[in-house]
Amino acid sequence: MTLIFDKYHGCGNDFIILDNSKGQFDESKLTEDIIRDLCNRRYGIGADGLMIIQPSIDTDFKMYYANADGKESTMCGNGGRCIVAYAASLGIIDSTTECTFEAIDGRHTATIDESGYVNLRMSDVDKIIKIEDDYVLDTGSPHYVTIVEGIEDYPVYAKGRAIRNMPSYHQAGINVNFVEINDGNYRIRTYERGVEAETEACGTGVTAAALVLNTYFNAGSSISILTNGGLLTVKIGTVKEGSYHDILLCGPATYVYSGSVELSDV
Repeated sequence: MTLIFDKYHGCGNDFIILDNSKGQFDESKLTEDIIRDLCNRRYGIGADGLMIIQPSIDTDFKMYYANADGKESTMCGNGGRCIVAYAASLGIIDSTTECTFEAIDGRHTATIDESGYVNLRMSDVDKIIKIEDDYVLDTGSPHYVTIVEGIEDYPVYAKGRAIRNMPSYHQAGINVNFVEINDGNYRIRTYERGVEAETEACGTGVTAAALVLNTYFNAGSSISILTNGGLLTVKIGTVKEGSYHDILLCGPATYVYSGSVELSDV
């Protein structure tokens, strides 16, 4: 079977994207092993995850997302922004109007602005759990946020892997975000479960960090955070009784290249 794919990235968080909106291929052939091989950076195409546009009755399309380990995962913020840009490039959605799509955590809306940035409405967040000086919350995917100093040289892989595999999180996993605050500027590095390594950016992680910064560090309602791969902005619409609503994740969704691959070659 030949797969036609596009490659996109959101601030370096990169994805293989496939269009199956009209049943172009048999998804049952995309096993966990195949997806893992496709995402392998040495022997496959290479990516942090793989996404598929699927048909939807009630929305413009449905988003399927699997991490680089081949397993279907929870919501990916940068993936959501990239799949919107991809859908617009195919004419599945109109880039000048708001679109709606289904994801594993529910319905999302998004717009594409004049600069080509994709502004994605994230899921509401019910609460932030404070654990000593750290924070745990779910922004469509589970996140652990810790404030650090010296982030440039911080041992993200070792510390992130240790927290991700703590007994409380070992089975389901958790994404671990290290955030540095420097005179009103914010920098983040993230260890992602399913990739089991640091990624260049994580959209749900940036969203989690922004909510923590807003709540505990007076960061305001529009917060720009620098990832390894570039700047992402989170806009918080409403905060009510410890819950957060109308959250937008904003930033670039960049086309890299198109290609095809024979599954027998992977």
